[in-house]
Amino acid sequence: MTLIERYRRLVSDGEIDDDPSQSDALTRLERLRCALVGATSGFPGPGVLRRILGRRVAASPQGGIYLHGGVGVGKSMLMDLFFDAAPTIPKRRVHFHAFMQDVHANLHQLRESGTRNRDPLVPVASAIARSAQLLCLDEMQINDIADAMIVGRLFEQFFDAGMTIVTTSNQAPDDLYPDGLNRQLFLPFVSLLKDRLDVVGIDSDTDHRRLRLRGEQRYFWPNDDAAARAIEAIWRGLTGGHSDPLALRNKGRDILIPAFHNGIARACFTDLCRSSLGPGDLLLVAASVRLLLLTDIPRMSDADRDPARRFVTLVDALYESKVPLIATAAAAPERLYTVGRGAFEFRRTASRLVEMQSEDWFNGRNR
Repeated sequence: MTLIERYRRLVSDGEIDDDPSQSDALTRLERLRCALVGATSGFPGPGVLRRILGRRVAASPQGGIYLHGGVGVGKSMLMDLFFDAAPTIPKRRVHFHAFMQDVHANLHQLRESGTRNRDPLVPVASAIARSAQLLCLDEMQINDIADAMIVGRLFEQFFDAGMTIVTTSNQAPDDLYPDGLNRQLFLPFVSLLKDRLDVVGIDSDTDHRRLRLRGEQRYFWPNDDAAARAIEAIWRGLTGGHSDPLALRNKGRDILIPAFHNGIARACFTDLCRSSLGPGDLLLVAASVRLLLLTDIPRMSDADRDPARRFVTLVDALYESKVPLIATAAAAPERLYTVGRGAFEFRRTASRLVEMQSEDWFNGRNR
């Protein structure tokens, strides 16, 4: 089936919502898929699409597609649809942040091994190009100068090797790395993206992730089997059960999110609050995810002052970043911390937890 046929079937089955604003992106992705089919089988891909659409279709861009738009407009869903339907060539789908962390780790390993290669980026890029003819990168964003200084040369190597790249981002190429240190050195990468990739924007105000959870319960207590089944159903409904760990780097250390897919993160209270994470780490978590499923929030007391303080910071960070929270907990928000020196201050956190479950807050109104 074509991507358009697959998309229509998912709409018909109620798995996704039809959104006309995704039509152009879907057509461009199908064009690229047909070109890849033609390149791998000798079949004239664009001609296939021409017959499907009944109109003239230009040849597919050689480099790939840069798909950008607001939060929740369906970028990652469309890229996943394309990735699954792409021909059986060596291909890889990964979150951009995790991908860049792998690159830095490999660069560090080469330097530590005492390699005599003047530019260790060359063998690292070559190894990636050998392993994947098609590379799909989700949620490209450049916030780190270390990434900004190497990503241009990295992509040049990819394009020279003939790789096809599809990436999603909340930002248009010109808006990447805004006000970043030495941004003038980053601008050639912006030009490279615009020159080698088909830049496609999705202009929509619809947040499909929020839409699918409207009217649904999002805070479950007590923390029993029924709550666990409910959170698992939500996770599978939002991600299809697909996930990879995500390591966020902050000041030389990693913050591990056990499960992550398409901007949706899943962790338990122990992962984020019974660890050595500081306020800056938790702020980075909130800035890096679009929706957080947090499980196993316990009742707290004086014995849990440090975990409680981290939980307060996390809730504040999510609240200020407008990141929805879906949770399982031992008790209702106002009953989580009722005894101890931090109980009075926790009332504000409990109030925010209640507010975050309201339809007005969840739908972005009155904020």
